[in-house]
Amino acid sequence: MSRFGTVVPLVTARALSGREFTYELPEGAGKGAVVSVPFGRSRARGVVVDVQEAAPVGIKALPVERVLHELPPTLVDLALWLADYYGSTPARALELVAPVRRQRRKEQGPPAERHSLEGEAEPARLSDDQQAALARIAEGGRFLLYGPTGSGKTEVYLQAAAAALARGLGTIVLVPEIGLTPQTVGRFRARFGDSVALLHSGLTDAERRDERLRISSGEARVVVGARSAIFAPMREVGLICVDEEHDQSYKQESDPRYDARTVAAKRAALEGATVVYGSATPRPESWAALERLELRERIGAKLPGVKIVDLRREAGYPLSAPLLAELGGIAERGGKAILLLNRRGIAPALHCRACGTTFRCPDCDVSLTLHRDERLHCHHCGHFEPVPQECPACRSVELARIGAGTQKLERELAARVPELELIRLDADTAAHPEELAAALRRFRDTDRVVLLGTQMVAKGHHFAGVELAAVVDADAGLALPDLRAEERTFQLVTQLAGRSGRDAPGRVLVQTFQPDARPIVLAARHDVPRFLADELDRRRELGYPPFRHLVRILVTAPSEAPALKLLQELRDGLDGLGDLLGPAPLFRLRGKHRAQLVAKTDKPRRLAARSAQLLAAAAPAMRRAGLTAVVDVDPQQL
Repeated sequence: MSRFGTVVPLVTARALSGREFTYELPEGAGKGAVVSVPFGRSRARGVVVDVQEAAPVGIKALPVERVLHELPPTLVDLALWLADYYGSTPARALELVAPVRRQRRKEQGPPAERHSLEGEAEPARLSDDQQAALARIAEGGRFLLYGPTGSGKTEVYLQAAAAALARGLGTIVLVPEIGLTPQTVGRFRARFGDSVALLHSGLTDAERRDERLRISSGEARVVVGARSAIFAPMREVGLICVDEEHDQSYKQESDPRYDARTVAAKRAALEGATVVYGSATPRPESWAALERLELRERIGAKLPGVKIVDLRREAGYPLSAPLLAELGGIAERGGKAILLLNRRGIAPALHCRACGTTFRCPDCDVSLTLHRDERLHCHHCGHFEPVPQECPACRSVELARIGAGTQKLERELAARVPELELIRLDADTAAHPEELAAALRRFRDTDRVVLLGTQMVAKGHHFAGVELAAVVDADAGLALPDLRAEERTFQLVTQLAGRSGRDAPGRVLVQTFQPDARPIVLAARHDVPRFLADELDRRRELGYPPFRHLVRILVTAPSEAPALKLLQELRDGLDGLGDLLGPAPLFRLRGKHRAQLVAKTDKPRRLAARSAQLLAAAAPAMRRAGLTAVVDVDPQQL
C-alpha cells in the first residue's frame, strides 16, 4: 500500500521555502527522511516532515527518487518550532539539522584528537555541593549550575554525562566559542575516549560530515561543540549542558536568528532530557527563571583579591605602574599572566590633532582601527587603506593614535618586559582550530609567559600557575548604548579574575577610568548575587528581559528616508502587540543605511509572525527600492 509524505524542499527562495509538497514515499521512509525529489525541472533535497496514508484530493504525487539518510524525528519537530518562534522558514530551519553531506575525505583520526588539549584525572572525591548537584540533576529538569570559577562545574557535567551514558542516553555539551573547545574536548576525551565527537564551524565540511556520521550511527555518544552542536543528529539524548551560559555568542546573527540556549531547552523538552546551564556569572534571565544548584566554594584555592587601578591617576597607558610592577615580578620569579584588552589592532582610532577629524570607514559609520601592518582596517566590512601621512581635511601631519588594541599592547609589553614570552590570542591570530590549540598548549607549557588578547582569553580556560590576571581597560564596553553593557562588563571582569590563582595565591588588577562604576565595584568584590539583584530590579522597572521579550526589526536601505518610512508603516501595523520604540537610525554598515524598530512585548511569536506577514506584503516594493529587513526575536544587542 502506498504511503505519502509531506516534504519541505531545502531551497533558498523565501517564497518557496515555506511551502510543503506531497510525494510518494518508498518502503521504510518516514518522518525525518532526507530525500532527493523531482522539483520543477530539476531535483532538490527535502525533508519528510509528516506521513499520510493518502495524498490530498486532486494531487498526483510524484515518487521520491531516493532516500539520502535519516534524521531523528525530534530534530524535525525542533526545526519546525525554531522556524515558527524566530520568524524564519521551515526550509532554512531544516537546513540546520540536515546540512549538505560532502564527499568522504581521506582517512584520518577524528578532529577531536587534533583539536584538544590533554584532560585531567578524575578527582578522588567530589565536594558536598557537587554531590548534591548531581543528585538533583539525576531527578531531571532544567537547572542553573552556579558557582565561582574553579568550583568544579565541568566535573559535574562529566559525572552527569557518565550517568546518562550508563542509562544508554547521549549527552550534548555546548560551549560558546571555538576557543573553548580544546580544553573541554580534552577533558571529555580523557573520560570517554573516542565516543566523543566535535562539532563547530571551524571544521571542514568533510570533517563535519564524518563527525555527524559517527553521531547518527551511535558510535559517538557525547558531542562537544559550539552553538550548532545543539542540532547534532543524536538519538536518545539524556543530558544537555550549556557551559558559560551567559555568553552572547550563543545567539546566531544570520537567518535563522536562533539562540542556542533557548533551542537547548526546547530540544530537552522534546527528548525528555535534562538541561544544565552553567556559569560563574549567569544571565539575569537564567537567575530569575531556573532552579539554582550552587557550588559555593572554589576547589583548591580562594578567589583572588582584586585591585582597582585608577587610570586617572596613572601616567602610563596601556601599562600602568602597578601592572608593570606585577609583570616585573613574574619576570623575576617565574609564572604566568593573562591580560585582557577587548580591542584588536594597534589603536582603535586615528585622530587629527589640528582639526579633530577621525579616520572612518567610507562604507560604515565607524572609526578605522590601526593594525601593525600600518594599514587602517574596518572590523565590520573588511575595508582597509594605508595610513595617511597627513589629514585629508586640513593637511596637518599631526595625527594621534587614540587608545590601544591588542597589537599595541603586545608591542608595549615586548619593549617594557622583554624577559616575558608573549602569546596573543584574538581573531587575527586564532583563525583556525589548530592554531588556537597550539597557542593554548604553548601557554600551558611555558614559564614566564603572558597570554594577552580579546575576550576569548577570559572564557573558561583553566591553567595551572596563573599568578596574575589583568583587565587592561575595563571601560571598553561600558559606554556602549546597549541594555546589556553593564552586564557584559561585569561578566568579563569577573570571568577574567577567575583565571588567576586556581592552584596558588593569585592577583587581579583592573585598570579603569571609572573606578566607582557599579559593574566594576561589584566585580572586584566577586558579588554576583548583588549585581544580578540590582540588574533584575532595573530591568523590571524598564520592562526588559526577563520580564518582557524584545523583538527587533532592522531595515537596510540605500538611503535613510525609505528605511524609516518602511519601519513607520510596520509600526502602524503592529499597534497593540507591544510597546514600540522607534524607528531610529543606526550607523551605516558596508555602504548601507540602517534603521531599527524595537518592541517590548509579552507576545514575541505573534509579533514576529505579524511582522513577517507585513514584510511579505511589502516585498515587491522593497525589492524595487533596494530595501531588506530582518526580524530578530530575543536579540542580544541593540
